[in-house]
Amino acid sequence: MSGDNLNTRRLDAPRQELADAYSLPANFLEIEVTNPETHGVGWRQRYTDYEIKMKTNLPVFKMKESVVRRRYSDFEWLMNELERDSKIVVPALPGKALKMQLPFRNDEGLFSESFIEERRKGLEVFINKVAGHPLAQNEKCLHMFLQESTLDKNYAPGKIRST
Repeated sequence: MSGDNLNTRRLDAPRQELADAYSLPANFLEIEVTNPETHGVGWRQRYTDYEIKMKTNLPVFKMKESVVRRRYSDFEWLMNELERDSKIVVPALPGKALKMQLPFRNDEGLFSESFIEERRKGLEVFINKVAGHPLAQNEKCLHMFLQESTLDKNYAPGKIRST
């Protein structure tokens, strides 16, 4: 019986301090899609963009914090770039919402608060799935999307060189 007692006895874990419990994990990547803003007048010139806030300590990212603004078409560009140049299975974007673009609607369509909020949530899920993928983290297009104020859509695709 005493041999069994040794196998089932409780292991003493090191005591955890309160600061340890609330400190950031060893590696983290946080991305929020927030603060939607609609710009322009009329159906053809109007669009909504979103603030993309990123915080990380992953060594592959040159900036540890960044804030950029992106519109839906920029997310489409990122998805297309990743599908074309990487081996990643890219998650789906929230749909184009063609019904929301029909004329003679009784609401704001693409620019209604409820639609913008649904799209914001979907874009946040999308970018977190993409950016959380270890292979995607080496793609230049993801770094540009998350950290450069303007997207150079004529860039030369490739991998980020870690130094």
